[in-house]
Amino acid sequence: MAVHDHPHRHPGFRFPSLRRSGTASSSTEASAAATATATSPYVLAVLRILTGFVFLWAFLDKTFGFGYATPSGKGWIDGGSPTKGFLSGVAAGPMESTFHDWAGAGWADWLFMLGLLGIGLALIAGIGLRLAAVAGTAMMALMWIAEWPPAKHLSDGSVSMSTNPFADYHLVYAIVLIALAAAGAGATWGLGRAWARLPIVSRNRWLM
Repeated sequence: MAVHDHPHRHPGFRFPSLRRSGTASSSTEASAAATATATSPYVLAVLRILTGFVFLWAFLDKTFGFGYATPSGKGWIDGGSPTKGFLSGVAAGPMESTFHDWAGAGWADWLFMLGLLGIGLALIAGIGLRLAAVAGTAMMALMWIAEWPPAKHLSDGSVSMSTNPFADYHLVYAIVLIALAAAGAGATWGLGRAWARLPIVSRNRWLM
């Protein structure tokens, strides 16, 4: 079997076209950016509505006693106090005695319940997100102090069972509320645009 050598015919080797790959990469990045831009309002809308339902459900359960966090027959309309159980059970932190004094007080019940209702409705409707963020952050800060995650032990000496000395779900909710307000997340699947066009809102941007 004869083997013929062809010294002047070398197998070709070509570098991939940098121009073509660069163009394709830029096109892919632009497409991904466009997709993220188009998707993010809907992601924020879902986050807004779900967060709103968390607050609204807490109001409804505490008001009517659906048998979840609030036992049946122990709702607000049945004469129960939405703050007494939580605040009287505070067992750590610098405001322990203060929270005990507030537990079950009429003004505390009304303020807490109106806060839950207002924040929940505002988030679901997509209006007044800045007010909801301020009110919700204040509420979460007070509840964070009431649970006092930094404590390793409660006032009676028992272990607190705190899983993190700083970051807990109250902090997460506060950050979510602030982010939704900063992003103006009420326009998608909400009444944010119509709300912003109201004369009183357009003159007072803090109502956005």
